[in-house]
This record gives sequence, structure tokens and C-alpha cells, in this order.
Amino acid sequence: MTRPIYLDYNGTTPHAPEVVEAMLPFLQTEFGNPSSSHSYGLRPKRAIIESRAQVARILGCSPSEVLFTSGGTESNNHALKSIGGSRYAKGTHIITSSIEHPAILEVCRFMENHGFTITLLPVDADGLVNPSDVAAAIRADTIMISIMHANNEVGTVQPIAEIAKLARQRGILMHTDAAQSVGKIPTSVDYLNVDLLSVAGHKAYAPKGIGALYIREGVEAEMFCHGAGQENGRRAGTENVLEIVGLGKACEVAGAEMAMHIDKMKNMRDRLEQGLAAALNDIRFNGHRKHRLPNTSSVSFRGLEANRLLEEIGPYVAASAGAACHADHVEISHVLKAMRVEQEWAKGTLRFSTGRFTTEDEIDRALEHIVAAVKRLRR
Repeated sequence: MTRPIYLDYNGTTPHAPEVVEAMLPFLQTEFGNPSSSHSYGLRPKRAIIESRAQVARILGCSPSEVLFTSGGTESNNHALKSIGGSRYAKGTHIITSSIEHPAILEVCRFMENHGFTITLLPVDADGLVNPSDVAAAIRADTIMISIMHANNEVGTVQPIAEIAKLARQRGILMHTDAAQSVGKIPTSVDYLNVDLLSVAGHKAYAPKGIGALYIREGVEAEMFCHGAGQENGRRAGTENVLEIVGLGKACEVAGAEMAMHIDKMKNMRDRLEQGLAAALNDIRFNGHRKHRLPNTSSVSFRGLEANRLLEEIGPYVAASAGAACHADHVEISHVLKAMRVEQEWAKGTLRFSTGRFTTEDEIDRALEHIVAAVKRLRR
């Protein structure tokens, strides 16, 4: 049986061939503990040093500012909780947005139960945070602003550098969740002007279970995981050498070939959107038309139910839904709600996300199946 065409790269990515090749020695012969003083620990230790440098290059930072984690969720938890702890005496107010990933929003809810105050900023109809809203939300006790770089559902890219400038002027730390943007668009920490930035390996053709957190030199952050003191005393636990190597190689490949990958993903996304618009009425595209990821398309099919449409195309196309329709109610994503997308549109929203391995033939075949399914359901 032929597998469905994969258009859910924002959900996760396949492993890049270069990543698999780089990891193989650490699956086979190089099993040593990098903390060991004997010869078995030397190559794993050197591999971690090299991988840290590879991640640092794509972020434009020093290797010493890169902390390896178990993924984007841990990076976000570490950023918010560690800074919350280290700056508790200075203040307890954190600003974030209403369209953040649950790995930010749920952490904020947890922190609210432990003495912190959270301000959730609105977004406009395109999913953009207005920097003036950020400025208006800042208080004397604000210690951190955390706004995602690019939204996972609609692809809108936020004006992080402008928001970070506001934060820096007031001595507030700036964090961005860049899980969806690393490897897809430039993520120089100096251009973005951020103090902390989260990376998720499995969104960038590396394995699941590995990530990184950039922490600008001089930023005091409490230790997140206590133990023997690995990661320069910032995160204890024997290093996941195999996947650290995978993340490093993924960042190296992404950095070297980014312009080519951007063009490829954008061309495939645009081919899909143009095909849908030409063949179907009563559809709309969500998210900013210009300031968005090159691979992401959020499409609303008016009057349809997303889960029913996914069932129809499921054997042929892998995508994700922006809403779940149940017997007695429609559960619309918090992102579409924040963007104030009307229910008749929102309930029929699918997200298609292309990747560096997506082909024109796959897009054309996907279009056939999607268009046919929409017409069947509307009949």
C-alpha cells in the first residue's frame, strides 16, 4: 500500500540522510560516556563539542551559549521557569501572546499558581502581535517577554527584533520559541536581539527528543535539572550523544543550504495554494500573506468539518486539523480563536506544511485528492 503524501512537516520532519549518517557511529561503536576519562569517552566528548559549535553557527552565537535539552518543550520550560526563579526578587510579571504553543501557555499557567502574573497579548486577524500592545503591557515588575518567532499553525512570523528592542530598553529579558523557524528562516540571535531562544530538533530533520536553548552570556538562569552538573552545571544528566550529534548535523545542513530550502518549500506551498484557489470556491488562507514561514499553509474550507475532510483525504494525504468537530460542539484551535476566524470558516481548517523533500508530483497528486474530497463533501 502506498503511503500518504506527507504534508505535515510542521508536525515533525523525517531524518535528513546526512543526520542518519552522522549518528551511525554513536549507535554502533562510539557508545562511551563523554564524562569518562578513558579513551571510550573521548570521541563522544569531541562530538558534543563539535555539535554545540554547529548549533551555535546557525544561531550566530558562541558555543558556550548553547544548552542541549530534550526538545523544544523542555527548552521553553527551562527558559521561563529558570528566569522566573533567578529574577523572582526583581518581579513576577511575564508577557506572552495568546497564540503561543502549549509548551509556553501551560508553563505560564503553572507559574500563575506559584505567584507569577501573566499577560496574554492579543493578535490581529493575520496572527501578528502589535509591538505597541507589548509596550502598553510592560509594568515595573515585568521580568520577561516570551513571543514565538513563527506560529506553528498559520506560519505568521512575529516582529521579534522590534519587540526585543522594547524589552532591552527596559532591562527586561526577551525569549522566543523558535521551534518552527530554525532551519526554515534566518534565526540570528543578534538580529532578533533575544536573550533566550528555543530549538526543537525534530522540526529541523533531527531526531525527536533533542533540542537546545540559547542563553545569552551574562543572563542568570537557575539550574533546571539537578544532578552531576553536565552542560557546564546548567543541566544535569548524561548527555544524549547520539541525538546531540544528529541535531548538530541537522543545523549544519540547514545553515549551508537554507536559501535553497526556502525556495523549494515556498514553491511547493505556493503551488498547493494556487491549485486550491483555482479549483475551489469558498476557501480562505489564514495567517499573514507576507510575514510567514515559507512552508506553511493554513486553509479554511467554508462550511466543512476539518476532521471529516481529514478522514476523506487520510489514505492519500497527511495533514493536520485546525479544529475538531464533536457530536455536540466544535473545538477550534486557540490560534484561530485568537485571530477571530469565524466558526463557519474555522471549523473547516487544515494545515498543510511542505518540506525540503516535497516534490511537484506530490503536490499535484495531493491537489487531486483534496479537491475531489472537498467537492464530494459539499455535494
